[in-house]
Amino acid sequence: MSENNSNQLRIAVVGAGPAGVYSSDIFLRELKKKGESLRLPDNARIDLFEKLPVPFGLVRYGVAPDHPAIKFIADALEKTLDNPDIHLYCDVELGRDLDLDDLMERYDAVLFATGAVADKPLTIAGSDLEGVYGAARFVEWYDGYPTGARTWPLEAETVAVIGGGNVAMDVSRELVRNADDLKVRTDIPDNVYEGIKENKARELHLFVRRGVAQAKFSVQELRELEKLPGVQIIINEDDFELDEETVEQAGSDKLTRQMVEELFVIRDMAEDMEDGGGVDFEGNPATKKYYIHFNSAPTEVLGEDGEVVGLHVERTETSADGVMRHTGEFTNYPVQAVYHAIGYKPASVPGVAYDEQRHVLANEGGRILAEPAFTAETGTSTVRPRLYATGWAKRGPVGLIGSTKSDALLIVGNMLEDLANAEVADGESGAKGCIAPDRDPESIDRLLAERGVKPIDFAGWKKIDAYERAEGAKEGREHKKVIDPSQMRELALG
Repeated sequence: MSENNSNQLRIAVVGAGPAGVYSSDIFLRELKKKGESLRLPDNARIDLFEKLPVPFGLVRYGVAPDHPAIKFIADALEKTLDNPDIHLYCDVELGRDLDLDDLMERYDAVLFATGAVADKPLTIAGSDLEGVYGAARFVEWYDGYPTGARTWPLEAETVAVIGGGNVAMDVSRELVRNADDLKVRTDIPDNVYEGIKENKARELHLFVRRGVAQAKFSVQELRELEKLPGVQIIINEDDFELDEETVEQAGSDKLTRQMVEELFVIRDMAEDMEDGGGVDFEGNPATKKYYIHFNSAPTEVLGEDGEVVGLHVERTETSADGVMRHTGEFTNYPVQAVYHAIGYKPASVPGVAYDEQRHVLANEGGRILAEPAFTAETGTSTVRPRLYATGWAKRGPVGLIGSTKSDALLIVGNMLEDLANAEVADGESGAKGCIAPDRDPESIDRLLAERGVKPIDFAGWKKIDAYERAEGAKEGREHKKVIDPSQMRELALG
């Protein structure tokens, strides 16, 4: 083992989605800028572990396939991974193939960027009826998640979606999508195309609990709503009667102001669609109706014989500061399926405390805690050295993909500061920050081989990607997603 390797920082990142990849890149960049002043080694090896056979997490499996910007984000992430100082280990799961002690033995710091894969539960009456679905599972289906469903029940003619954020908008859009249009524009696999082609939904109701100015849609999401072939958008004009205080409050934040302005564009579009006799954005006769209900809080899913037959919704009022008031005015909407997109719950990590109140790994400024602060007798909790969290694992499922960069910059700064102040493994010969006892960079490969684990590296991912592009080209598409994990392994390792 060379002296260069022994004096090289070694960092493990768990999760190869945007948060993990951005953090890896930022760590290397910040080390070059600050390493000398902190008296740290000038280089580092980052091993990036991903439980799925392929990288990119949320970009590949958490965002609707018809987002045009996703391609550019994926390309940027791939360029980052094509770095000799970053080593990709896909199809390696913490808690199955490795445990936390394995990582602590071999890495100076461990950063969790594990994202979110589960829905926050819908807690209203009737949420256990057949025909009530969490958005996460539906997204897994239409994004071809390796362990997700391969078929999806799309028998309901009238569908409700609950939520006021981008996931609710994604789910709603895919439920009224034209299958052929979606296939031409995206990388959806055959099973998703066939499923959407047979979708019987003709009427969709999106329910947002608060008002127009309190929704959490991005402008890009709204603009994609404006271009749905065969879909008439229908709104309640009363929802757009905003008082001066609400307008002033919304205008004080740039993103909120832009969102509200775009919602008013949609209001005008909806009026034109109605005046045209029920047409889509191009003036063609609409075959589907998309209702947007603001200030509408579902209070119960109605059922008969264990199946969804309706949704009981209360009218609300929302003040300029976002406080919602119940009015006691109720309406029943006949629907046969209900999708809830009210938030994701970030994944837990074996051996790491979980904060059930905030739905995050227990952390303070990204530093992992021994236990959630609210459960500690003193009201605080001690920091566990060398363990960190970033992205949704740190802050919960809020913010756009790009916001993970600023998050990563903060966490990386903390990591470098802590490494500079830590005791080294060998006080006589070890470099500053080199804390892990096992300094052999090949140690992790031997351990995985001994356990019969065959990781998919960056070269393996490129083989999968090349196959997907070749399959897409046969149909005049840029890409066609592989969804079978066994096929992914065969392509990458065979």
